[in-house]
Amino acid sequence: MEKPIIIYGRVGSGSVLIEAALTLLELPYETLEAEDATALAQVNPMGQVPTVVLPGGEVMTESAAILIWLADNHPQGRLSPPTDDPRRAAFLRWMAFVSAAIYALFWILDEPSRMTVEPAQQALIKQRIEDRLAQCWAVMEAQIDPGVFLIGGDISVLDLYVTVISRWEPGRRRFYEIAPRMGRIVRQVDTEPRLADLWVRRFPFKSGWER
Repeated sequence: MEKPIIIYGRVGSGSVLIEAALTLLELPYETLEAEDATALAQVNPMGQVPTVVLPGGEVMTESAAILIWLADNHPQGRLSPPTDDPRRAAFLRWMAFVSAAIYALFWILDEPSRMTVEPAQQALIKQRIEDRLAQCWAVMEAQIDPGVFLIGGDISVLDLYVTVISRWEPGRRRFYEIAPRMGRIVRQVDTEPRLADLWVRRFPFKSGWER
């Protein structure tokens, strides 16, 4: 039996991205809830999820790197354009953009107290970050050239990336307004039959989730 990939994660967190990719690739994996910070830090000193332990024992961190590695090492799943595909440059560009310009902001947005103890300043920081997120989504919306999905006709790890992150605070409502073409695509991923059970277990669509 193939040894499973181990994912340190949490419900509704970035680890759901990796679980979604592995589900589409039909690869065995096991998710360990990362509530014990000490145990997680022994694997990843940054104490962040997702952290992945590959079957050979190698540790991978950084969601974009993990997603690209999974897609490239399992080309049968068609979750990324091949290296000789004309779409490859755009794929890598937007994977890096989402990681650096968007995902990274949630370290502060989730806990503005990391930047200041003043409640009024925390509220201002949250508002500024939400405005910056909107700006970044608008830039991507204006420059990406989607097909059925964001990069051509096959669902890719980029689609998973945008779908999950766009569900985080402040929610989808503003996202839909500024990125209607991407909004159409994330709704497709929301209803992807192969991911239906995963969403229920790991990132359920609760009442008012789009906010």
